[in-house]
Amino acid sequence: MPTAVRAARRPLAAALAAAVLVLSGCTADGEGGAGTGTDAPAGSALAAVDTLTVRGRAPKTGYGREKFGRPWADTDGNGCGTREDVLVRDATGVRLKDGDRCRVARGVIERDPYTGRRIEFRRGDGKVDVDHVVALSDAWQKGAHRWDAAKRLRFANDPLNLLAVDSSANRRKGDGDAATWLPPSKGFRCRYVARQVAVKRKYGVWVTAAERDAMRRVLNGCPGEPLP
Repeated sequence: MPTAVRAARRPLAAALAAAVLVLSGCTADGEGGAGTGTDAPAGSALAAVDTLTVRGRAPKTGYGREKFGRPWADTDGNGCGTREDVLVRDATGVRLKDGDRCRVARGVIERDPYTGRRIEFRRGDGKVDVDHVVALSDAWQKGAHRWDAAKRLRFANDPLNLLAVDSSANRRKGDGDAATWLPPSKGFRCRYVARQVAVKRKYGVWVTAAERDAMRRVLNGCPGEPLP
């Protein structure tokens, strides 16, 4: 082939190769899917992912639930524990125990965030948990081990980090992050990850590289999802 023809075809070949990469969702180095978040709308959860510190997971050494203070403390001063406050916020048809304005006797989660099911619950039946969206153990391994007791107490009782959910799904989650567990209800995943991003940004909890990439993968499907 004449040299002039080969030279003329090089730009065309390069353009075609770039188009294939774009259409396949891959970058030139072979990575793809997670995206970078740099083109995300301002104020979106996807944009906020890039503000999180990325580091390796620290050891779980020293972790215990008691490190985050007495469970369900009354941090807002309304006289009721945080768990009861969240049940009242997230459930419908709430009935309180006779003579006790702070003890939820029964209610309905109309659409459980994690499974999408309707859950009718009564106190003590074990159907509903109040979940830490960013698990306490996960937070401990990503910065909370350095906090003082007051900050850990605020974190454990922050309504932003709490949801009333199906107990079985919550227990399968354990202390997983976005890289290891997502809600079975795919329609809730964007809001779930956005809430994790918001909590981690608020408290300075870091993320692993795998976790950051998992957050991006979810939020790339809903780039306009706002932070809660």
